[in-house]
Amino acid sequence: MMNSELLRGLSVIWSLFHILILFIMLYRSRFPQRKTIILTIVGMLPLIVLNVGGLAVLGVDQMGRILIFSCTLPSLFFFYWISKDKKWRFLFTFCLADTAAYWLLGVTNLLDFYLGGGKCVIMLVSRLLLFPAAEWLAFRYLRRPYIELQDSVSKGWGLFALMSAFYYVLLNMALNQPTVVTGRPEAVPVAVMILVLMPLTYATIFASLYRQLLLYRKQQEELIWKEQNIQLEARLENQQNIRKLKHDMKAHSIALSGLLSAGKIEEAQDYMQNMVNDYERETSQQQFCVNPYLNSIFSHYAQKFERAGVAQKLDLQIGEEDLPFMELCQIISNGLENAWNAVEQLPRGQREVSVQLRYSREYLMIRMKNRCSPELFVEKGSLPPSSRGGSEHGFGLRTIQDAARRLGGEMICYTQEGYFLLDVMIKTDRKEMPLSA
Repeated sequence: MMNSELLRGLSVIWSLFHILILFIMLYRSRFPQRKTIILTIVGMLPLIVLNVGGLAVLGVDQMGRILIFSCTLPSLFFFYWISKDKKWRFLFTFCLADTAAYWLLGVTNLLDFYLGGGKCVIMLVSRLLLFPAAEWLAFRYLRRPYIELQDSVSKGWGLFALMSAFYYVLLNMALNQPTVVTGRPEAVPVAVMILVLMPLTYATIFASLYRQLLLYRKQQEELIWKEQNIQLEARLENQQNIRKLKHDMKAHSIALSGLLSAGKIEEAQDYMQNMVNDYERETSQQQFCVNPYLNSIFSHYAQKFERAGVAQKLDLQIGEEDLPFMELCQIISNGLENAWNAVEQLPRGQREVSVQLRYSREYLMIRMKNRCSPELFVEKGSLPPSSRGGSEHGFGLRTIQDAARRLGGEMICYTQEGYFLLDVMIKTDRKEMPLSA
């Protein structure tokens, strides 16, 4: 009897440590890795010792009934404090790890009772093997896509979290209430059905989440293609300008040759100066900032706005510093596209767009402002409805919001006195104000 209790105690200690490891693989801390490890040891080690001591004093039956209060809720509050993800995303991650571990505990308990005679040998050996196997599977196949899902999927977590919490309570009631299920033979079939149903439910949840992840990846690829297309169009326009310049040079050469042949030196010099002025005027319109990626986007939309009679103002206080151009291109191109969708619906005399990029300490501040329909009202903290009968406008703003958050920043949009304002801040490594381009 003593040997079986010792084996049971060792298996419980092993399980408690690995429940913690399984959860750590799936959640994201708001602290650096070293601080997270120290906080986890300081916060969770006493809790594990307390529960192991309670197991030795009160026994398996009593501890199984109060496990939610002695272990689950304290660890829930602790990890919520250090977690980066809050609310439903955190709750789902917590319940996912706990129910998966609870499922392993229930399965190994039943295997030991029916195959090992309740001597706890099979319980200990199976837990020694199954918990590391579950952690390897989580690390190998689940961790990376799951973290990507938390970044890309914003809705649906509440339903999944409630479902997971329900399964946790259901497993606790089926396996431990009012006593351990192995002492209630009539309850074993129900417990087994719950143990079979739970993995199927989680498979359905993750299949749904994975489909959303694939959709998100497809949307991101479309955005990248759109930004690359903008850059290609800008390059094509530059090539056309070069061809036009070559063609004009032939005419200029003929004119200059005629003036020089006639001995009209001053007229030839004036002609040359006018050529230089025209060239500088044309090329200066294409150089908005030093960053080539952002400049291609600004060039594309500047020409688009100019052809449509849009009054535009650019104040770009950025230099040659390194910037996360992929996310910035997403933010700028989607913001300018939304501005274009708004101003093209207005009379030509009312079309206005302005863009400002400036630094405030370690943050790059982006403000886009454009005239909009007087009927449009957007409160701070909300997103406007689509003006095209679909989801393009809202999707573009959600993309800007996601890109800003990936860079440690935030986005806010609102309407004010007939204007639509889009403010974005992203965190950078710079502490000082850079020189303007």
